[in-house]
Amino acid sequence: MSPEQFLDAVFRHRAIAIFRGQHQGRAAAAMEAAVGAGFRLLEFTVSTPGVYDLIAEFSRRPGLIVGAGTVLTPADLDASIAAGARFIVSPGLTEPLGRAAIAARVPFLPGISNAGDIMRGLDMGLTRFKFFPAVASGGLPVLKALAAVFGGVKFCPTGGISVATAPDWLAQSFIPCVGGSWIAGRADSDYAAIRDRAGAAAALAS
Repeated sequence: MSPEQFLDAVFRHRAIAIFRGQHQGRAAAAMEAAVGAGFRLLEFTVSTPGVYDLIAEFSRRPGLIVGAGTVLTPADLDASIAAGARFIVSPGLTEPLGRAAIAARVPFLPGISNAGDIMRGLDMGLTRFKFFPAVASGGLPVLKALAAVFGGVKFCPTGGISVATAPDWLAQSFIPCVGGSWIAGRADSDYAAIRDRAGAAAALAS
């Protein structure tokens, strides 16, 4: 399976639960709450303390697809892959990081916010992108305009999307998945609420 085919397969979950910048124990507890609600597509950002231990722990569990986010450098990429991350997400696209991801044949979602970003990714052979920060970059009207120019490209918007607005994004044929950063905030320790939000997000797949 190619990296692109892998991304298309996991996009069927319709939302990625993102955990960023939390204390290691809190991040693990938040992840447990999301998994308990039926969530299977998960992302730890490398800004999370102990992130590589968390990736290693959860990636060993059957049925879970765990990725690494906020990957900024080839060194971050290598460490994430070594820990067991099955996909890589970055907030932007640089040539060193893009080339390293392509060489590693790892499913890679680089962040884009304009046509130039997309063209740079296409030059590298990439066709799946993270639209970030989605709402601050102009929201769905901007992404519709970009998608109209770049046929065959798929996007996973992240940033400012909620479970209430996610269906509007997912109704577009060029948006197979969204990033669920709303599921667990940096300081969120209300695990019942995290479980409820994760359950609502997991239901998007149906």
